[in-house]
Amino acid sequence: MRRVTGYAAEVTVSNGQRFASLGGVVVRNRRLALLWLRRQALRLANGHGLPLAPEPVRLSVGEDVRPVHFHGAHAPEELRHWATHGPHQDHAIRALEAGFPALFTVLDPAVGLSLTLAGWRGRPADR
Repeated sequence: MRRVTGYAAEVTVSNGQRFASLGGVVVRNRRLALLWLRRQALRLANGHGLPLAPEPVRLSVGEDVRPVHFHGAHAPEELRHWATHGPHQDHAIRALEAGFPALFTVLDPAVGLSLTLAGWRGRPADR
């Protein structure tokens, strides 16, 4: 019998018709999944040419996502705000604790691009 354990996190991009994964990770608990998502949100925001924010915690699991070039001015700020604003993080961790996915999507209307950060409970584990 297989049981579900751990958490997964992924960053995806879509143009409304096609979806692509920019990268993902499987970790042992919800806090690590959220930490990975926060780190990726900051990397993507900082990759847009704004000053780099310090990364106080480095994870040894998973790889960083591939960068995205934003054309709209608000997407990097929204990513940065989600990653650093306590109430957003509280909401995400509560969703994961309750067994729901934690989702955050930013839009770049200049090119019709949406970028989604997602975390959820569950990966198959062999018994």
